[in-house]
Amino acid sequence: MSNEPNKAQEPQIDEAVEAEVTTEAGGEEASLMDELTQANFRVEELEQALAAAEAKVDEQKDSVVRAAAEVDNIRRRAAIDVEKAHKFALEKFANELLPVIDNMERALAGTDAEAEETKAIYEGVELTLKSFTSAVEKFGLSQVNPQGEAFNPDHHQAIGMQPSAEHPANTVMMVMQKGYLLNDRLLRPAMVMVSQGGGSVDTQA
Repeated sequence: MSNEPNKAQEPQIDEAVEAEVTTEAGGEEASLMDELTQANFRVEELEQALAAAEAKVDEQKDSVVRAAAEVDNIRRRAAIDVEKAHKFALEKFANELLPVIDNMERALAGTDAEAEETKAIYEGVELTLKSFTSAVEKFGLSQVNPQGEAFNPDHHQAIGMQPSAEHPANTVMMVMQKGYLLNDRLLRPAMVMVSQGGGSVDTQA
């Protein structure tokens, strides 16, 4: 009889322990779920931060590439500007020299090379002109003398047209004033008379 109460109490103790274990297990599971949820949030935050960092890096790469390209363009433009400055620095000076050359050529044209009284003057002017022309050619100045050539509007300026049986149409038949180039850039066009050709014009329909 004395052992019956102990037997009746044993199931109650087991149930309490089981309930406590279940509660602890449930608490641990809930805590684990919270930790997993927080870990997921943290992973998402890190992924977003990584994506933002990668986007920033890509943006900075593009900026660096654009900046490098701009620097190259500036250097290239600066080099071209310096080259042009060196190449055409004498343009104004050369323009001032052209009338001097023109006057010496006029002096030669107006002097008789065979006459004794003017022969020495002619030879002196001719020698001076050759030396002068040779000197300016070293700096890129070249003459445009298109006598007998086809008319070129890029280098020639026509002051008129005349019929000619000796020259084909659109041919320079006379050079009134020579032109000049400075390093292949037109400094002054040649003043020319252009041939209309010598063929007769058929006016009959």
